[in-house]
Amino acid sequence: MTIYVLMGVSGCGKSTVGRAASEALGLPFVDADDLHSARAIAKMSAGRALSSRDRRPWGRAIANHLKDLQSETGKADILLACSALEMNFRKRLRAAFSGDVVYLHLHGDLITLKRRLDARKDHFFKPDMLASQFKALEMPKRAHNLDIALPVSAQVEQIKAIITGAPG
Repeated sequence: MTIYVLMGVSGCGKSTVGRAASEALGLPFVDADDLHSARAIAKMSAGRALSSRDRRPWGRAIANHLKDLQSETGKADILLACSALEMNFRKRLRAAFSGDVVYLHLHGDLITLKRRLDARKDHFFKPDMLASQFKALEMPKRAHNLDIALPVSAQVEQIKAIITGAPG
């Protein structure tokens, strides 16, 4: 079993690309935003960025959800949309379940990301917090980089090629 983590700062398209890739590949999809505590959502809704300490319970919730899904699906691969910004967060996530982890980093420039966040109206993450995510981002040593300037369909094709091993 492999967990494919679509990672990156807020606004990079993790949820959108993850859902599209899940549908195209027939794989289970988990959006880690759905696993934030009410306290964390309230903090971000108030325009305050989460600290590493704030992210710990969220990491445990993600790990527990993945373990449950692993039990339900057996050896099926899973797509996970999760910022996974910090190395220590990724280490704890990896230690929490069996299987491989492959990082798919959705990256883009600050102007594009800010524009996307400004256009989002019903999300708890505030555009002013974007700089804090860039500051917290510690790139994995091994990650596949996906350019958010590409259409979602092109990003999905890249993900399909990574997962299936087919040229893409």
